[in-house]
Amino acid sequence: MKIIKFRELITSSGKLVLAGKDAAGNEHLIEQVRPEEIVLHTKAPGSPFVNIKDNGKRVLKKEIKEAAVFCAKYSQDWKKNKEDVVVHYFKGKDIYKRKSMKLGTFGVKDAKEIKVKKKDIKNFGK
Repeated sequence: MKIIKFRELITSSGKLVLAGKDAAGNEHLIEQVRPEEIVLHTKAPGSPFVNIKDNGKRVLKKEIKEAAVFCAKYSQDWKKNKEDVVVHYFKGKDIYKRKSMKLGTFGVKDAKEIKVKKKDIKNFGK
């Protein structure tokens, strides 16, 4: 049995945020998401899926923004373009998988958008 490790972030208010490291990691991440939890992914392909572990508590807008910066930082969009990155966020219950979708790929029914500024990505972790 292979142990899958996620990237981790603790928000400024103490919530755990998990991110997949590759397609297999994204699959495992989505498997453990609860229906009401918030999940993020860049609008462009090639990013980790990111999950805010809310422990049944309300997620604040600043926590979504922090998780969005985390998501953008590890995305192909950021690595290739070094510009602002658009991140979608949605609930676990809005994620679906068809048999024809490749490993690490999912569909989403009801996403909202947040634009992550270049300066916020550059300053991530400093």
